Amino acid sequence: MNKAELVAAVSEGSGLSTSQVRVALDSILDTVTSALAEGQEVRLVGFGSFAAAFRPAGPARNPRTGEAVRRPASRTVRFRAGEGLRRALN
Repeated sequence: MNKAELVAAVSEGSGLSTSQVRVALDSILDTVTSALAEGQEVRLVGFGSFAAAFRPAGPARNPRTGEAVRRPASRTVRFRAGEGLRRALN
């Protein structure tokens, strides 16, 4: 499911217009992104939590050539599924 399909599904399920849902979804994503950029954790009880994580520099391999390269340090996002989401999937 892509963003447009998600907006359409939420619009249909909630009775809101697609433009209202799109604005709300964009606002949610911007807020989550800002919180993670500031180092905060975002928890959605029953769904899961998002946390910023540091990934140190280290060795990597170019998949095209197989050549060893150095991967720079970076920040990434970790997602941990909540109990409700795990139950729904199993």
